[in-house]
Formats: sequence, structure tokens, C-alpha cells
Amino acid sequence: MTTDVHQLDDGAWISVNDSREVNVSDLWLLARSDFCGCETTDFLAEGFVKVGVDYPDIQARIAGQCIACGESGVTDWLTVGRVVDPDSGEFYGVVHESVHFPEKRTRLARPDE
Repeated sequence: MTTDVHQLDDGAWISVNDSREVNVSDLWLLARSDFCGCETTDFLAEGFVKVGVDYPDIQARIAGQCIACGESGVTDWLTVGRVVDPDSGEFYGVVHESVHFPEKRTRLARPDE
């Protein structure tokens, strides 16, 4: 089965297999990030810029800002969830309160890069 991923509502939501699964306005803790000069970035997500599938992961580049230093911009690729069963398309989102590690490059090229 193919996994269908889209941005909705001007980047406010990510739809996975025609179901709204991930929304913005969450606070992400980013480690080993070049986003800003902070040791760990307290990143407030404001909008999804790009989304893609690096099976089984659903990944996104997210616009927002560090609430500690005020730096704003777009993250590298972050895993926002995972499709655990390719036949049913069952999706599990990540725990936003945990620590996340942005990736500069993904394992597979995306058509919109």
C-alpha cells in the first residue's frame, strides 16, 4: 500500500492517508541542531514547510522559532511519526515532549528537494 502525505490548511496540518494526524503549535526540544546557538533548541512549530515519506518515517521541515533566543527559520528534516503497518496505513505520531534530532539529509531523496 502507498502512504499518502500532504500539507493542509497552509501548513497547519499534515495529513497521512487522508487523515489529519499532525498539527503545528507544538513545542519541540531539538538537540544537535544548527537551528540556533542554544545547546538545545526550544522550538515552537509555526508551520509545515515540506513533508515527505522516508518509509516508515513521515518527516517534515518546520518553520518556527526558538523561544529561548528568538531565532526563527526552518528546521532540517524531523520525524513527526511513523506508518507502522503498510497494509492498513496505521500511523503513530512522535512524542513532542521527547528530544528530537533533525537530519540534514534523509536516507531517500524527496521529489520536492
